[in-house]
Amino acid sequence: MKKKQTGIRDLARALNVSPSTVSKALNGVTQIKPQTRRAVEEMARRMNYQPNQIAQNLRNNKTNILGVIVPNLVSHFFAATISGIQDVAAREGYNIIICQSNESFEKEAKLVQTLIASRVDGLMMSFSRETSSYDHLQQVFSKKIPLVLFDRVCDEISASKVTVDDHDGAFNATEHLIEKGYRRIAHVSGPEHLLISRSRLAGYIDAHKKHSLPIDETLICHTNMLGNEVAEKTHSLLNGSNPPEAIFCINDVVATFVMMVIKERGMKIPDDIALVGFTNIPEAALLEPSLTTISQPAYKMGEISATNLLNQIEQPDNFEPKQIVLKTDLVARQSTAVSKLQRV
Repeated sequence: MKKKQTGIRDLARALNVSPSTVSKALNGVTQIKPQTRRAVEEMARRMNYQPNQIAQNLRNNKTNILGVIVPNLVSHFFAATISGIQDVAAREGYNIIICQSNESFEKEAKLVQTLIASRVDGLMMSFSRETSSYDHLQQVFSKKIPLVLFDRVCDEISASKVTVDDHDGAFNATEHLIEKGYRRIAHVSGPEHLLISRSRLAGYIDAHKKHSLPIDETLICHTNMLGNEVAEKTHSLLNGSNPPEAIFCINDVVATFVMMVIKERGMKIPDDIALVGFTNIPEAALLEPSLTTISQPAYKMGEISATNLLNQIEQPDNFEPKQIVLKTDLVARQSTAVSKLQRV
């Protein structure tokens, strides 16, 4: 049987005083006699009394709890983002509830309701790949719960957003391949409705325009970012009458799936085809060959998201939504080490 936690009424009975006297003594009310306060504090230590922080917070209409919803917890990117969030929250005296949608819109919507019911002081979230409507956030706004979106965001919602420069990162990845001499560059993207997919596709297209290269729509394919569909689309690209010389992928996980297909077909990277990812997960440096990619400051994204949310909570009347865009860096590795000119 679970042991009952010592409460104020237990202390009052042990001391033969009223619960209000115990409460005042523990909360430093000046009208309480010093000897009474000392007696209450001594009894609290003896009986291992711990204040009910949740009850105290609710009386102040505050829980000091922040909610976080991410698409998954196995991703190094989201794990690093959560670390940044957690460090800022702990430093400011807040706890966090971490939830994963498992890339499900239905689960994401239920988690939003669960966190609202848990009376979180604020919410941070990154959308699932299935999320294309945002009605599930209406209650967040109606209850005036501070909200910050990060990484996967949308234009339709007026809230603070913390992202990386997806367009710039994709532009640099594509231009890196162009400068290596590649001209037929495929892009394996994510779901079309995701803003992150559209932004990275735009960077890919703009790099082609800068270098006066034609856009071949047959080299652009959208996927659900899962292994089977990515593999199917990659086989289709490579089976074409004029296959790509290089492939830029929306993220490193997708690039890993693409790499598996290329190897299954007996092709060599970068000798037969070059490959670039986006994110710079730790595994990218360990792949064979190591993967050229775009590095994102995940931990910093978490820090900034949490700081922005806490500013909203502490200064609600003076707060205006902000769009914070972080820079990315190209990390060149073996998967693009051979230029097209060297292969000719």
